[in-house]
This record gives sequence, structure tokens and C-alpha cells, in this order.
Amino acid sequence: MTPTHDQLRTWDRELLWHAFTQMSEYEPLVIQEAHGCILTDIEGRQFIDGVSSLWCNVHGHRHPRLDQAIRDQLDKVAHVTSLGMSNPTTIQLARRLVDLTPETLQHVFFSDDGATAIEVALKMAFQYWHQCTVPRPQKTKYIAYSDAYHGDTLGSVSVGGVSRFHEMFQPLLFDVIRLPSPSLYRRPPGVSAECAADFYLSQLESVLAEQHEKVAALVLEPLVQGAAGMVTQPIGYLEGVRRLTKKYDVLMIADEVAMGMGRTGKMFACEHEAVSPDFLCLAKGITGGYLPLAATLTTTDVWNAFLADYSEFKTFYHGHTYGGNPLGAAAAIACLDIFSEENTLEQLQLKIRHLAEQMKPLWKYPHVGDVRQCGLLAGIELVQNRETKEPFPWTEKRGAHVCEYALSQGVWLRPLGNVVVIIPPLSISLDQINKICDVVEEGISRVTQGSSV
Repeated sequence: MTPTHDQLRTWDRELLWHAFTQMSEYEPLVIQEAHGCILTDIEGRQFIDGVSSLWCNVHGHRHPRLDQAIRDQLDKVAHVTSLGMSNPTTIQLARRLVDLTPETLQHVFFSDDGATAIEVALKMAFQYWHQCTVPRPQKTKYIAYSDAYHGDTLGSVSVGGVSRFHEMFQPLLFDVIRLPSPSLYRRPPGVSAECAADFYLSQLESVLAEQHEKVAALVLEPLVQGAAGMVTQPIGYLEGVRRLTKKYDVLMIADEVAMGMGRTGKMFACEHEAVSPDFLCLAKGITGGYLPLAATLTTTDVWNAFLADYSEFKTFYHGHTYGGNPLGAAAAIACLDIFSEENTLEQLQLKIRHLAEQMKPLWKYPHVGDVRQCGLLAGIELVQNRETKEPFPWTEKRGAHVCEYALSQGVWLRPLGNVVVIIPPLSISLDQINKICDVVEEGISRVTQGSSV
């Protein structure tokens, strides 16, 4: 028998453990179908998908090109292991990615999601220094940032810096060298926006000058720290990081799980400052938000360090059952084809400017501390005091209440603490952008009304 709507809601509340969700407070929202940028629940209510189904949907739901690519692949083979064999679809995707990314990135390791893509890069970097032409096994440390988020496996949590997510697991994690978040908004006193990049880069160079001999790699999210609250970095910081990591012979891991695949207005965030990292990690939007797939791209120098006779044990002993899955690879190839066929990046520029224009009215609200945008993603930070940037207490759930109001008005958003996040599919229409921004403004007005300034 087909379960009733009440049964589905009950099972959803009592049996299904949702990610990053306090289940004692969870109110079921059960999506039955979607098309374009519209989600439809089991009651027939419709919502604009304002967060791209957790930042991964690129070209909209049920895109016919993506649907057909997966159907066609099903007629061939659904899964082939990457342990000692391959398939044409995954091979062709590797070729496409190598052609699309910076020319120094010539090799691709496939896994399942963003956290695994980072885990692969961390382990490859560690092993590289044991096996490269001039081994330096003392290089075992990583440089990472406060408020960074790189996933939820223990390795990716170790380099992550969002304490509210991960402090419980501290005894399980390895130590990292932690730098302050290079935030353009929450700068140290006396540091101007114009000087911020140089200030943060001087912090990095000070650490590298003292500790580079024991540092294997630096890992960062280029341009924007996503889960930190869409925290934007100063212009020039990314290029400076690449320059300093080269100077001090430290590998650079670029986490483009969230910022890649067109989100920032270019295919990859690193393109904005002509940066070619040693590792580029992709996931989320790589399949258009359809299927789990991740890729870690790296250089021939790293690749060569793992080539040897089997008896030398230089193999990369790491793998995922569904790494390079043909269905995911087919979706990824179709996703890339759509970028080309629909001129997605060119079409995106008008939407980026339109989003910026529609968010300007938010500055009139005294509890809006910052409105930041990079490409087609934005974060509106609510603060208790705009002058001091004092945040609202986390427990007041100001961002969540704005998103609750948005849901009541037909827009699905998910906050990051006091930050209201807007990150729709790249296929979003101008009218849908208007609707999102209108309900966010209304929600902010309601949620902050009467708060002391």
C-alpha cells in the first residue's frame, strides 16, 4: 500500500535521522517532485529552491539533458569499480576535467562527495612528501583557517574550523596550524579593506617562514568560506596564498566543492586570480546536483611520486566503492555540456548584477551588518549592533526565523547561524530572484523589528 501523507511525515520525523538537524524540533517538509527551480511537496505546495538543494543544483531540477544522460548510461552499465578497471564514461569525464581546469592539473582521482575529495588531497599530500624525488617525511602538518568547513570525515573535520560543528570530536582529530579567517567584513581593528589582503598574507608568511619545513599543505576555500557564513576574502588574497606556498614549498589544496562549477561567475573560483593549485577538489555541482560524485585533480609531479614497482609500496592505498561511478560521470559530462550549449556563464552575468541590485534595499535595516556577494551567492549577516558588529546570540536563531518566514511565502532557504544565505541554481530567473529578495527583506524586517540597536 502507498503510505498516507501523515504516515510519511511520522516516519520522516521518527525514523529518518536528518543531517545537521535537531530532530526534537524537526517539522517534516517532504518534497515529492521538482522542476527547474521549483520544489513541490506532498501537499502540492511549491517553493523556489533558494539554496540549490544544499548548493549543488546548477541547471535546475529535471533538466532534460541530464535526465537523458542518466537514462542512456543505465542502458550500458550502472556501476564499474575504479579498483583495477574502468569504463568509457568515467574516462571521458577525466579528459573533460583535465581540459577544463588549469593546465598543471593533469590527473583525476574520483570519490563520492566533498569531504572525500578533501580527504584524498590530504592523504596524497602527506604521502607525496614521503615519496617525492627528495623526500621530506618531516612535512606532516597542515595549515587551515578558523571557521573553515571542508566536510565531516575526521580528516576534513581536522582541517575544518567551525567549532560548533566539530568541537565534540576534538580528541579524535589531528592538530593543524590554524590561521584567522581572512574575512573582509570582520577585519581586525585598524585594518582597512584596502590593506586587508596584505595584512592576512603577512600572517601567513610569518607562519610559513617559521614552520614551512614541517608543513605538507595548506587547504583553503578560494574567495569565499561557505559554511562560515559566505565570508568573502579580500581581492588578491588567493593569488598571494599561491605565491607564498610556492615560495616556501608547501602544497596548496583548493576546496572548490561549493565555489566551483560556476557559482562565482567563472567555472572555478581560482580563475578569478589566475591561480593553479596543487590539488583542486570538486563535488556538489559537478553532476548538476543529480548524483554523488567528487574529483580531486592534481599535478604530474604528485602523480609521478606514486609511480614505482609494486613492491616499493608507493601505491595510493585509498578508494571508494562508488568512486567514478558511470551514472555520476554521465551526469557530470551532461552538466558540462549544458554550460557550453546554454552559455550558462555568459547568461549568469546579468543575474549576478540583478541580485546585487535587488539586495541594496537591505542596507536600510539597522540590524543588517553586512550584505556580501560573490557571483550568484550571497550572505546577509544579521547583527545586534551594526557599529560594533556584535552578533545576535546564536540561540536566538535570527537567521532561522527569517528562513521560516521565507518558507511560509514560498521560498526555501537555509541559514548559517545569523547569516541568511541566498545561493540558487544558476538557471534561476530574474523574477525568481526578485521573489527571493523580497521575502528575505520582509523576513528581516519582521525578525529584527523591536530589537535594540
